[in-house]
Amino acid sequence: MEQQLELQPADYRSDIEPTWCPGCGDFGVISAITKALSELKIRPENVVSVSGIGCSSRAPLFLKNYSMHVLHGRAIPTAIGVKIANPDLTVLVEAGDGDLFSIGSGHNPHAARRNIDITVLCMDNQVYGLTKNQISPTSREGLYGSLTPYGSIDKPINPISYMLTFGATFVAQTYAGNLKHMSDIIKKAISHRGFSFVNIISPCPTYNKVDTFKYYKDKTIDINEQGHNELDNLQKALELAMKDLEHYYNESAKVPIGIFYQKEEPTYQDRVKEVKTKYKASKDINPQVFIDECKVLPV
Repeated sequence: MEQQLELQPADYRSDIEPTWCPGCGDFGVISAITKALSELKIRPENVVSVSGIGCSSRAPLFLKNYSMHVLHGRAIPTAIGVKIANPDLTVLVEAGDGDLFSIGSGHNPHAARRNIDITVLCMDNQVYGLTKNQISPTSREGLYGSLTPYGSIDKPINPISYMLTFGATFVAQTYAGNLKHMSDIIKKAISHRGFSFVNIISPCPTYNKVDTFKYYKDKTIDINEQGHNELDNLQKALELAMKDLEHYYNESAKVPIGIFYQKEEPTYQDRVKEVKTKYKASKDINPQVFIDECKVLPV
């Protein structure tokens, strides 16, 4: 029997040095991902990272596993293709709030409702950093950017309620300034069978001078430690999710982190397998049974 070597977080890092700005929250995200994978004992060759375009989407370059750096907003459909082609792989989407909730937003509902067994990690810095400071779908009202010199007039998207509404079976939020919490949440998301979404608050020190590490330091509150243990209660999850953006308008409001929702349901792959088994071709099949069960109208 082949001896299994103990893998450390460093074994999941590539030789490429990250090019993020000093102090970027995404450094912490990479550390949390490698820590989670090592604790789960998933070998690097069994992991595929898929990303789109943006600062956060460079993450796969810094990981020692298979990776795909694809078109802007197309990380999720590419990841779906990988998972369907080889269900045994652990497939991670590593992207930002702009990539996932702007140009790529049309893919989220269908991946979530089908319960595709992939893990989506959204590094949410509330700004477009790679293109030098434009507001993103999660930017707070009034945030200044290079194209909004008078402040943003758009209302922000709530990523948590967004993904809950579309049927994701695992929805959580964590914070790049809390490595222990972040790695634990990512670990649970990867372990979950089904579509997992984790919104990671990852401050941008270069362009977002409002939503900083200093700002979030005493703002976050762990909803699970506070008693939210009915993880399969969608109504309760939505109620908690609606509080996610209160801090934009109320200085005393807290930012909820933790698992909002988790429910075991058949995955897309499970359902495909059922269909293949049920309607497998056979020389003994009665055509009338097929017509009746599949509601096929006779010609």
